[in-house]
Amino acid sequence: MKATNRVDELKRGLEERILVVDGAMGTSIQDMDLSADDFGGAQYEGCNEYLNLTKPDAIRLIHRQYVEAGADIIETNSFGSTPLVLAEYGLGERAYEISKAAAQLAREVADEHYSSDKTIFVAGSMGPTTKAISVTGGVTWDELAEHYYIQAKGLMDGGADILLLETSQDTLNVKAGLAGIDKLSVEMIYDVPVAIQCTIEAMGTMLGGQDIEAFYSSLAHRNLLWIGMNCATGPGFMRDHLRTLSGLSRFPVAVIPNAGLPDEDGNYNEIPSTFSIAVSDFSEAGWTNLVGGCCGTTPEHIRRLVDATNGLEPRKTVSRNETFVSGLEAFVIDDDTKPVLVGERTNVLGSRQFKRLVAESKWEEMAEIGRHQVRGGAQILDVCLQDPDRDELSDVINFLSALTKKIKVSIMLDTTDANVLSEALKLTPGKCVINSINLEDGEEKFRAVVPLAKRFGAALVVGCIDEDKTQAQAVTRSESWR
Repeated sequence: MKATNRVDELKRGLEERILVVDGAMGTSIQDMDLSADDFGGAQYEGCNEYLNLTKPDAIRLIHRQYVEAGADIIETNSFGSTPLVLAEYGLGERAYEISKAAAQLAREVADEHYSSDKTIFVAGSMGPTTKAISVTGGVTWDELAEHYYIQAKGLMDGGADILLLETSQDTLNVKAGLAGIDKLSVEMIYDVPVAIQCTIEAMGTMLGGQDIEAFYSSLAHRNLLWIGMNCATGPGFMRDHLRTLSGLSRFPVAVIPNAGLPDEDGNYNEIPSTFSIAVSDFSEAGWTNLVGGCCGTTPEHIRRLVDATNGLEPRKTVSRNETFVSGLEAFVIDDDTKPVLVGERTNVLGSRQFKRLVAESKWEEMAEIGRHQVRGGAQILDVCLQDPDRDELSDVINFLSALTKKIKVSIMLDTTDANVLSEALKLTPGKCVINSINLEDGEEKFRAVVPLAKRFGAALVVGCIDEDKTQAQAVTRSESWR
């Protein structure tokens, strides 16, 4: 069956029944008690992805066990197969080869088990890497996008049906990953199907600070195959976040928990019977389209989960006609929240104090001004650093790097330079507001800004200009340019 036909079948399956994703690859590898030689030598021990080349039969066996347990979707052994992660083992230059081999192994097993009654789908696993733009630093957006592109290319060339950005801890990493996949899509002349899963920690947010509502709002502009959560601390802690996501998402929703948290001996406390009951409860509540297992889950966990969800109705996607923006937290703009208060003191045109601090490059003090504006009631923060005597791009990068660590509200990016806007959007994980676009100077700026808004998922302020230039801003719709 052709890959495009399989993807169409997968989409139909998401509407018709609850699909089951396989369990933990890492746990299965650990249970094999492989030697250093199996990994290709002591220097590679622990690099599970290298087993695609050094011990392919072991990876095939794991895939077969999950297929035989009833999984509909198997994930490739490629969680850390970006050049960035593999470089820690001196294997960075082999990232494409290792990623391709991962997909080929899963594809072989999936094709072995194909029948007229059931198709096994292959999801190319793409983990969060060992760097997070918002949290750890140490990697730029463009660098990370290239790392993800190489991994994605290997996975698709090896036969993956879809790509899964999973265990996401930082939305900027996700957006960089999507940029790498978009680059591949252009090359392939084919929209590579993508699904995304984040990890919500015990404190109720991702490590990057976003809650599930802000995470969804940051990515709702994409055409995703599904969105969901995986890993974390077990199914129990996912309940409230899953309920929220299910009520928001226009995409199918997945929940793929750990088997609880490991104890001091490394044993996971959610046995197959309790795990399957906890996860199937989510499906009985109508919150899921896909279920599966992450760390600590075994083929038996998946077998029990298949039985527990068999015959349950999949979640129905929702359509919500809302205007929302987000920083680390989401904010809905509607009749109940109007008027929306936009803080203007982080604008060189709106505050002499701020302009002075910019001239002195006091980024932390500038960020404090923004934090005080939010404490004072600002629901969105306007950022403008257009000083003709300074390098706007450099100032924006320095300021946003400090500001995003201090506020949770959405940022309104106020600039006339499309290049500055593009770089600023790479530093803001939520759904920003772009201020502004109009046709006062023709269509050139409009054509530069709108694709950026679409690519990054930003909202737009559209200025209505009066046909009479002496009037400037239009007062009524009939007087504005069309």
